[in-house]
Amino acid sequence: MKREVKNKMKLSFISRSENEGLSRIAVSAFLSSAGADAGVIAQLKTAVSEGVTNAIVHGYRGITGIVTLECTIYENGLIRTVIRDKGTGIEDIEKAMEPLYTTAPEEERAGLGFAIMKSFCDRIRVRSVPGKGTTVTLDKYIAENG
Repeated sequence: MKREVKNKMKLSFISRSENEGLSRIAVSAFLSSAGADAGVIAQLKTAVSEGVTNAIVHGYRGITGIVTLECTIYENGLIRTVIRDKGTGIEDIEKAMEPLYTTAPEEERAGLGFAIMKSFCDRIRVRSVPGKGTTVTLDKYIAENG
């Protein structure tokens, strides 16, 4: 069964830490205009923030690249958010998704990014190829307003 798209946005930005805030604002504005409630918006803003931060900090460590954020709202209430980078990739996805695991302990990283994304979304998928980049897909279902 094909899902009908209600609305979609795509945003690409340079892998700079200040653009993590841009991603939060963009997702918030997009979901607000679609009538999503404040709780859903807060949860997805946080999940997106973690995903974008991972792309910037881990995907492009010490280099500049592009992070792409796509958000699609479907008629059935599914919100799908996709965060992509073409950075270093993840060697061991299972290990990277373990709470408290970090590849940057010297930077006092908590290693909770994927755990936070999981807690606020109904489903999370991570695809990654070392040296080619990572794609994180976050799915969340919301009740339709009206």
